[in-house]
Amino acid sequence: MSSTTHGTTPYYFVPNPSRHPVLAAFGLLCVFFGAGQWINGSDWGKYLLAFGMVWFLGVLYQWFGEAVRESEGGQYGHKIDLSYRWSMSWFIFSEVMFFGAFFTALWWARAHAVPDLGNLGNALLWPDFKAVWPSLAAGATGSPAGTVEPFQTMGPFWLPTINTALLLSSGVTLTIAHHALIGGNRGKTIAFMWLTVLLGIVFLCVQGYEYYHAYHELNLKLTSGVYGSTFFMLTGFHGFHVLVGMLMLLFITLRLQKGHFTAERHFGFEGAAWYWHFVDVVWLGLYVLVYWL
Repeated sequence: MSSTTHGTTPYYFVPNPSRHPVLAAFGLLCVFFGAGQWINGSDWGKYLLAFGMVWFLGVLYQWFGEAVRESEGGQYGHKIDLSYRWSMSWFIFSEVMFFGAFFTALWWARAHAVPDLGNLGNALLWPDFKAVWPSLAAGATGSPAGTVEPFQTMGPFWLPTINTALLLSSGVTLTIAHHALIGGNRGKTIAFMWLTVLLGIVFLCVQGYEYYHAYHELNLKLTSGVYGSTFFMLTGFHGFHVLVGMLMLLFITLRLQKGHFTAERHFGFEGAAWYWHFVDVVWLGLYVLVYWL
């Protein structure tokens, strides 16, 4: 369905009524209800959670497949292209606000919360407490009240530095792939896209090993005070975004192999590239503020 058409492409494509939104909502309902029951001790909650995830992903597969068929069928004109660009821009803006909240929490904890705990009143209660960020003073990671086990902080060498090199390299390979697509060299585009996906997978593997190292060798856990909570929340959510971005690039690569996208029309590629470059920038902030300072 569309409004007035120009040639074979509608001026503005209006999709038919779809079952996908309500089915996706049902899947998410199962996910959150199951997770809530599992957390509260109901063993059946994990099965409902798993069912909801499978259901939701199945709906997304059908929904995205339908959008791809509409795009490749010539239904998406200039107006739809603009709407997708604005949608992706606002989505990335919301992600900036998301990570901005966690970076602000890290700054507040370091600049205000921890120093305030070193005032005179608290000094009388916990005379051995050091009101200093753990990465700035050796031995300042224990809790006088015994609520936080002593731990070691995570420095920049070598795992985070390796991951920085991996993500920066993936940004370069993705840019090369983009220019190859614009230049009409599909074979080169696909090769560098697969290299980008591989770099993303290696990043996730290195981060998984980093978490193992943190838990088993540094005793750094999510329960390790405000340092542990901010460390794992920031790096963990970033890792999840890397996973999502890697999957986006993977599906774009598979579409490229099927002959989708042209030098003139490839916003699906561009949107995934925008997201990946955003993930790169966030990591640079993490690398400096979490691992170095």
